[in-house]
Amino acid sequence: MDKLELQKMAVEVRKGIVTAVHSAKAGHPGGSLSAADIFTYLYFKEMNIDPGNPKMEGRDRFVLSKGHTAPGLYSVLANRGYFPVEDLKTLRHTGSYLQGHPDMKHIPGVDMSSGSLGQGLSTAVGMALAYKMDGKDGRVYALCGDGEIQEGQIWEASMFAGHRKLDNLVVIVDNNNLQIDGSIDEVCSPYPIDKKFEAFNFHVININGNDMDELEAAFQEAKETKGMPTAIIAHTLKGKGVSFMENQVGWHGKAPNDAEYETAMEDLKKAGEALCQ
Repeated sequence: MDKLELQKMAVEVRKGIVTAVHSAKAGHPGGSLSAADIFTYLYFKEMNIDPGNPKMEGRDRFVLSKGHTAPGLYSVLANRGYFPVEDLKTLRHTGSYLQGHPDMKHIPGVDMSSGSLGQGLSTAVGMALAYKMDGKDGRVYALCGDGEIQEGQIWEASMFAGHRKLDNLVVIVDNNNLQIDGSIDEVCSPYPIDKKFEAFNFHVININGNDMDELEAAFQEAKETKGMPTAIIAHTLKGKGVSFMENQVGWHGKAPNDAEYETAMEDLKKAGEALCQ
């Protein structure tokens, strides 16, 4: 996919997020929308995966450490062909396989059940180490929230990854500066995030996480970095793409009502049309 196709797909991923959360009448749209470009780039450009064979040997693996943004992961998986896009409307419904947090036992393409904040990165580190020990080329990607990195386990995992020189590991921090209770610098500041990862022997890249060109350059730089893991600090806009959700902490974990849903989908429709000009 070229840049324009990726941008168009990111709009579709955002539509899926809004549709799923609206249908569920619950969920986390803000952080799903901020990371939509990251999800899209990973699944449509970066990762060596096969929707027709989700358990492919030696595949690249993705761990959604901030598991509450499952609507974003589900939407990109559906659009990539792992399951029908129509199933997004069953999010959180009784009997649906699309639970509120990723479930590796029932959802094709999910490599790790997650949701307990702080734990996903440890799992990703284990996956990366296993690939090294087995002599396999697969790469491992973990998406963390900037509020999530207030958890101590994140830094235990980072210390191990840096010490073991896991250059097949890429940690992406979705740095939208908002968590459930407010801005991260007011709740419990993790800044400077880049300097902290550098202290744990990571190669660090700061980018605009809503820009496909910068995402491409960062992931390419990560591949070329040897002898140490990479942390991409992706500066993003919470609620990106939906006018009334953008940079509003109240949309961390709230579903749009019918009128808000229509407004959100109209915003995204216009964004898609603008890319077709």
